[in-house]
Amino acid sequence: MRISGVVTFVLASLCLAGCSSTAGIDDLQPSNETTSSVMRPRAPVAAAPVETADLEPMRSDMVADNAVADNAPPFSMVEEEEAIVADTPQGSAEPQVEPVALMSPPKRLTRAAPAMLASPVTRYGFRDAKPINFGKASPRYLAVHGVDVSRWQGNVNWSKLRAQGANFAYIKATDGGDHLDPMFMKNWRNADAAGLKRGAYHFFYWCRTAGEQADWFIRNVPKMDGALPPVIDVEWNGESSCKRRPSRATVLEKMQVFMDKLERHYGQRPIIYTSPDFYRDNLKGAFLDYPFWLRAVARHPSKVYPGRKWLFWQYSGSGLSHGVTGRIDLNVFHGDERAWRAWAGGQTTVADAN
Repeated sequence: MRISGVVTFVLASLCLAGCSSTAGIDDLQPSNETTSSVMRPRAPVAAAPVETADLEPMRSDMVADNAVADNAPPFSMVEEEEAIVADTPQGSAEPQVEPVALMSPPKRLTRAAPAMLASPVTRYGFRDAKPINFGKASPRYLAVHGVDVSRWQGNVNWSKLRAQGANFAYIKATDGGDHLDPMFMKNWRNADAAGLKRGAYHFFYWCRTAGEQADWFIRNVPKMDGALPPVIDVEWNGESSCKRRPSRATVLEKMQVFMDKLERHYGQRPIIYTSPDFYRDNLKGAFLDYPFWLRAVARHPSKVYPGRKWLFWQYSGSGLSHGVTGRIDLNVFHGDERAWRAWAGGQTTVADAN
């Protein structure tokens, strides 16, 4: 049979529409950048729904959960393994608490400091899957303990963490130039609601420029009064897709660019988190006017980082809490409760408080 001209025209139009419907659409691919600053848990952890309350508006093109490697290592911050020294002599005493690295007073922003600064500090109540005997240098003798978390802690019960002794929390926010921890916004909001002092950290990626990493952090971490200073996490990471190990001079230059940009934006001097091997290779004698957060899970920081003043000590990667399933990093502030209130309130430097 012959097909009428109208029918022929309609069929031809439909065919053309079907062929061209996907033309010009870019294939969206996740970033190739991977990092092993965290480790996948044995069971998958679902990303939290995005919560935007109290956060600055963010553009819709942020691909937040796009590229964590399957071979990422254990905790929110990692280092080469230290030898476990469980038999630290009981007589080894921690040096007297000294003024820690200077901290520039934060600018006063738009929100009032949280009321928790007037609340009593919650005392240590954590357990440890791999306890270390630090003797008289035990972190338990210091007053103010806290945690650091990332997506791999899953849905955190912040009220239980607070009740068990977490007075502050550093929360994984970003790494590299395009990674946003998918649990960051939920953890940021809920830690504050539970009464913890909160801060955000960035895992520095040696294959990206310092400027774009600073811009990415600033884009995703709100500038809020009462928040703890931002943290730059610097370490060597053999499991990362970035295998580059730049020279000491390049490392220090890149760190300075990143930290200067954050300090200008947040009005607070960033804290440097590091591990023994990276410190040995790059940071001895450097950044003397910056506060340090040191990982030392087998010996006191005075033994692992001789001569370095510190603000926070990450003393365990195997903490146990009712607030999370699995293990959690445990940290302590270098000072008494009075020094903590003065520093966390942004009224003075720790050096002035001691």
